[in-house]
Amino acid sequence: MKLETLRELNAERAARRPVIIVTDTSNGEQRLVKAKDIPSDPLRAEIATQLRMGKSANVEVGGKKLFLNVYAPTAKLVIIGAVHISQALAPIARALDYDVTVVDPRTAFASPERFPDVPLIAEWPDVALPPLNVDHYTAFVAVTHDPKIDDPALLHAFERDCFYVGALGSRKTHAKRADRLRALGAKEVDIARIHAPIGLPIGAVSPSEIAVAIMAEITAQLRLPPKEKEQAA
Repeated sequence: MKLETLRELNAERAARRPVIIVTDTSNGEQRLVKAKDIPSDPLRAEIATQLRMGKSANVEVGGKKLFLNVYAPTAKLVIIGAVHISQALAPIARALDYDVTVVDPRTAFASPERFPDVPLIAEWPDVALPPLNVDHYTAFVAVTHDPKIDDPALLHAFERDCFYVGALGSRKTHAKRADRLRALGAKEVDIARIHAPIGLPIGAVSPSEIAVAIMAEITAQLRLPPKEKEQAA
């Protein structure tokens, strides 16, 4: 790999932007494709597929054998609310290699005993969230049922373009939430992105089952093509 290519690669990775190195296996020629250039790249379909899967792969296009080396940022999961569902959700997400952080200003809930080995921030969202560098590769889950905590957190998720935004509550509860968010200046397009009721409809009842449904929905949002995402919703 050329030194300049390596420098560009490291810069994109440091900024948590996905990047792909395309190598012609017949002659070793390489080129770097940044996220902003994917829509206009001749290999955009192949690159999009491998980037969505988070895996490098050999492909053959136009008679050429190419290797797509995918560098995707590690996905994050920010959980707003140190509740029972969160206790089940955090270890599932960590098993799937997410960087997990739990935020809850209520210290009775956000305790190391309830969340061993999980980063906890016992602060209000306006203090806790900015240092986390929430971005497009972040899944964001609000489960406190407390508008004073969930609502400002959701607004932050909208601003940072999280790939998944979910919030606990029934359809009736969500309708009230949507009204509050509108009053706070949220756009309709952002409110429509909230997965609520949260999680895939698998008939989940217990906190652990709800956690499985949430993580399954997050995975579908991360991995499935757009049309299949709609079918899974």
